[in-house]
Amino acid sequence: MAKPKTRDLPDLTGRAIPGAEITLRATPRAARNSLVGDAETLRATVTVAPENGRANAAVAALLAAAMGVAPSHLVLIRGQTARTKTFRYDPPKSS
Repeated sequence: MAKPKTRDLPDLTGRAIPGAEITLRATPRAARNSLVGDAETLRATVTVAPENGRANAAVAALLAAAMGVAPSHLVLIRGQTARTKTFRYDPPKSS
C-alpha cells in the first residue's frame, strides 16, 4: 500500500486531540485513494477491497496522514464491517 500524498489530503491536524472520535464514510474499491469533507462530514475512498481488514487499514492510513499522526495511534471502535466508521485517536502515553 503506497503512502498517501499529503498534498491531496485535507488538513485534519486540529482533530488530533487525545481521545477524539472521528466518524467518516468509507468506500472501498474506488478508482483512487482520497479523503474529502468539511468540518462535520468526512468521506474516504480507498482502492483496496474490503477483505481481511485491508480496507480498514487503508482508511486508517489515509486518516492518519491527514491528521499528521501514526496509523497505529488510530483505533477503529465502530464499523469494522460497515461503511460508516468511527476511529478514536489514542496517542502513546508519555512518561
